[in-house]
Amino acid sequence: MTRPEAPEVMRHIRWPLRLTWAGLWAERLSRAFWPLWTVLLLALSALAFGAQDVLPLEAAWAGLVAIALGSLAALVFGFRRFRRPRRAEALARLDASLPGQPLSALSDDLAIGGSDPAALAVWQAHRARMAARAATARPVRPALDLAPRDPFGLRFLALTALVMALMFGSLWRVASVTGLGANPAEAMMNGPSWEAWAQPPLHTGKPALYLNDQPAGTLELPRGTRVQVRLYGEVGALTLSETVSAATTPPPASDLAQNFEVLQDGALAINGTGGREWQVVALKDRAPTITSDGKITRERDGKMKLPFAAEDDFAIAGGTATVTLDMAALDRRYGLEIEPESRPALVLDLPLPISGNRAKFEDALIEDVSQHAYANLPVQVRLEVKDAQGQTGAAAPLSLILPGKRFFDPLAAAIIELRRDLLWNRANAPRSAQIFKAITHLPDDLTRDEKTFARLKTAIARLDKAKGTLTPEARDDLAKELWEIALLVEEGDLASARERLDRAQERLNEAIRNGADPAEIQALMDELRAATDDYMRLLAQEMERNPDGAEADAGEQMEVTGDQIQEMMDEIQRLMEEGKMAEAAQAMAMLQQLLQNLQMTEGGGGSGGPQMPGMKGLQETLRDQQGLSDEAFRNLQKGAPSEAPNEGEGGGQQQDGQAQNGQEEGAQSLADRQQQLRDRLDGLNQGPLPGAGTERGSEGREALDEAERRMQEAERALREGDLSGALDRQAEAMDAMRDGMRALGEAQAEADRQEAEGEGGERLAERETARDPLGREPGDNGRRIGSDRNLLQGQDVERRAQDLLNEIRRRAGEQNRSDSERDYLKRLLDLF
Repeated sequence: MTRPEAPEVMRHIRWPLRLTWAGLWAERLSRAFWPLWTVLLLALSALAFGAQDVLPLEAAWAGLVAIALGSLAALVFGFRRFRRPRRAEALARLDASLPGQPLSALSDDLAIGGSDPAALAVWQAHRARMAARAATARPVRPALDLAPRDPFGLRFLALTALVMALMFGSLWRVASVTGLGANPAEAMMNGPSWEAWAQPPLHTGKPALYLNDQPAGTLELPRGTRVQVRLYGEVGALTLSETVSAATTPPPASDLAQNFEVLQDGALAINGTGGREWQVVALKDRAPTITSDGKITRERDGKMKLPFAAEDDFAIAGGTATVTLDMAALDRRYGLEIEPESRPALVLDLPLPISGNRAKFEDALIEDVSQHAYANLPVQVRLEVKDAQGQTGAAAPLSLILPGKRFFDPLAAAIIELRRDLLWNRANAPRSAQIFKAITHLPDDLTRDEKTFARLKTAIARLDKAKGTLTPEARDDLAKELWEIALLVEEGDLASARERLDRAQERLNEAIRNGADPAEIQALMDELRAATDDYMRLLAQEMERNPDGAEADAGEQMEVTGDQIQEMMDEIQRLMEEGKMAEAAQAMAMLQQLLQNLQMTEGGGGSGGPQMPGMKGLQETLRDQQGLSDEAFRNLQKGAPSEAPNEGEGGGQQQDGQAQNGQEEGAQSLADRQQQLRDRLDGLNQGPLPGAGTERGSEGREALDEAERRMQEAERALREGDLSGALDRQAEAMDAMRDGMRALGEAQAEADRQEAEGEGGERLAERETARDPLGREPGDNGRRIGSDRNLLQGQDVERRAQDLLNEIRRRAGEQNRSDSERDYLKRLLDLF
């Protein structure tokens, strides 16, 4: 019986059948020969890594023989296991993948009923259905799972080794295996051959040398260079002679593989046909050097900054700065009069470049040593560096005052001085406790915070209780407590406000790096704004309370206004909301730089206009009043109303009547000076002061009137010889003056803001014509940082920023520019 549809069906399954057949070939080849290609891949990986160049000749030959035998065994195993797939097997696998096995059904014949038309019709319908199913055939995937046959995963190990060899090795090194032995024809034609390599020590950073490429003659190699020599051909045809290793028992000169280190000058020669000779100069590793100009400076936050320059012929491995007391330069008075307790030297690690050349560099040691016992004392600093060989170089000792944090509040300065005495020697504990009690005898207005005063009283009680048996651990704990109390007295809540500001900046920086969502951005920006406002407000209050400290640091700080900071924070938030995280990070870095160098303008904000002359006079009057009060306090400590201003050295030995006359003259002198200060304050109060006609201005003048009344009472007490009462009235006068200056400062700031709003157009026009060489606006009176125009806005901002950065780099590299200009440009590059 004929089947006209069968050829049509085979035409439809032609490609699925061929692909299934090819899968059978791949399946059986992989199952039979996976050990062979595993061995070959492992061998190729070892050769690509250069194992044949490192191993001794005998080990290299043994490895090659093992590879050959393993490959042969795997090949035999593969041929024994391999069975060639037939077309019928592929057809059966394809048929098994179809429902009802239609290919087998199409090959069947009708056994009975061939003459029955009904049965024949059913059979033809069945065949048509099977042909339709067969037409849907798809290639069958080969079963390439080798896990049951390779339970230890050797094939994956070989594949991993090959990948590592391709990444870190070189397939070109496989060709060097031919150097393990030459064929007879090549040996007859070329004779014996050799190879040699020189690998300098890693710390030198110098590359390895292939000595076959180095001409005969002088060869300079660092000491410690390892030389490897391989001799090929008949043993004895080539020999090696060398005098650079200083070996007392050298190996035989005919050894085919030799290794040694270059330790001295000498000769290195390969004797025989095609040999070569070099005169080796062993370069000695010189000791490193370090220098410093000794210009140590104090940073704004009290950190020490000591610049230095280090140099080595290869690389600096590390360095230290050792700080010891300079006993000869010490002023051995008061708490420093007794001998100090033994204390180990202060050792600080010198910073090294993270990347780049460490052979020659300049850097600065920046360290906060304010809490150390040597802070603000004369010391000697010894700078020392070492190289990878352990050689050291030291600079000449530097004699200087070890910088530390400065305290301008009298109470804070006294606490720090007594803390220093405790760290100097525990025997100072009774003296320190006695002085602390004297300081806190009249605690009125001694501190601005009752909690701080309570902590101070608790520390004094601890010191008084343990002054006879003060252990080093208890002393250190007490010194830490006194330091924190001094910070609270000096800065009040400013320290905690700065901590909140730093934390808010860190959280916002983390959000920028991680790509925070808009809700988180808004929350973090609100936190940063609140922390910045608190810090600026407390900083302004601290400057008003401490005008001396503000003036002392004026030359080290930059001024920035509150409006400018708010503008930068608005810009940071806008950039983050727009997804410009790179620009936001750059703007955030600029904001952090400004906040680190923050000095509020008068009144804590505004345009920062010039201060009225009367305000400066009030500050001078307050300082003079403080000085007068200090002098009265010293006289009270001496148990007398005062000292006569012109009393000679022998005045203490005069008769009682003469001493009494001198005391009365001194009291009269203090009273006269108090009267002069009151008259000066009255003249300033009657003159031009900020806030005329405003509520804050009126409050300031009333506070100055109150200060005049307290000065008058202090003057009366001085004339009556009541120094204790005079000190109380003077303290009240100074508090009233501070309140008045604070109110007048706020009135001046308000006036400046109103003036800025009214003259905004004119000031903007002036700024357009007054720009620095980089196109930036100088701000009001040249005191503000940046400008009112945001440099981060506009079209194509990235291109303009990159052009500006390239121009700064170009100018910084021009040697004909002045040193000051190049230093300025380098600081700009370091910032951005």
